[in-house]
Amino acid sequence: MSTQNQIDYNRIAKAIEYIQSNFRLQPSLEEVAENIHLSPAHFQKIFTDWAGTSPKKFLQFISLEHAKNLLKEEKASIFDTAYETGLSSTSRLHDLFVKIEGMSPAEYKNGGKSLAINYSFSESPFGNILVASTEKGICYMAFENDKETALGNLQHKFPNASFFDKQDALQKNALSIFDKDWTKLNTIKLHLKGTDFQLKVWESLLTIPMGKLSTYGNLAEKIGNPKASRAVGTAIGSNPVAFLIPCHRVIQSTGHLGGYRWGADRKQMIVGWESSQLYS
Repeated sequence: MSTQNQIDYNRIAKAIEYIQSNFRLQPSLEEVAENIHLSPAHFQKIFTDWAGTSPKKFLQFISLEHAKNLLKEEKASIFDTAYETGLSSTSRLHDLFVKIEGMSPAEYKNGGKSLAINYSFSESPFGNILVASTEKGICYMAFENDKETALGNLQHKFPNASFFDKQDALQKNALSIFDKDWTKLNTIKLHLKGTDFQLKVWESLLTIPMGKLSTYGNLAEKIGNPKASRAVGTAIGSNPVAFLIPCHRVIQSTGHLGGYRWGADRKQMIVGWESSQLYS
């Protein structure tokens, strides 16, 4: 049975889908609430608690126009001059607090036989999530409602590792990134299996400020390989750590959000949620 937070998340997702499908008709708060079987007052409360803004304002944040405006800002060098323009520590959250360490060949040799991996299931604003860690840091993080599927995907990455159903301090610290108060957040260490190119791409994702967006082409230029857009896209698609490595902030050059390893609808909700934290 889902927890109340998961139920509320599913209701919000359904409400956003309904608003988008009927946007030209400008459905009222009452109509949307009725569609998800809630009173208008209750719907307004859970949506505002989750997004920090109204459903109507949130829809603006996930519109094509909003995405295009963010890409124009990036092109105007806000992305490249983030440090000089005084973006708050909130918008630079990932760059400041998330650090990546690549696994050595010995650590993932023979399917990770030498690794002891703790894992646990938790809630997030975007649905249930599996978090796994080695003694050095977070090695995997994925949105997944089905626990058996989530654990199977983790074990597939490290088929010979030892797994322990246990939440440790590394995981608790990582999950605190979903809190709205980041003043007590410690550095989140990631311990990742990847090629040098993948690690370089994943590190570049950390430099995209919260509430901003970039494109595959722009990231390719940033890592010094402007012709590698397709390879960058492949590396982004293999990102093993949801949200902490913000691959959701990379979209198509047209402004369309594009796909997402953990679901296009979830990507849309994360992008809108991050914008609502900064612009509401």
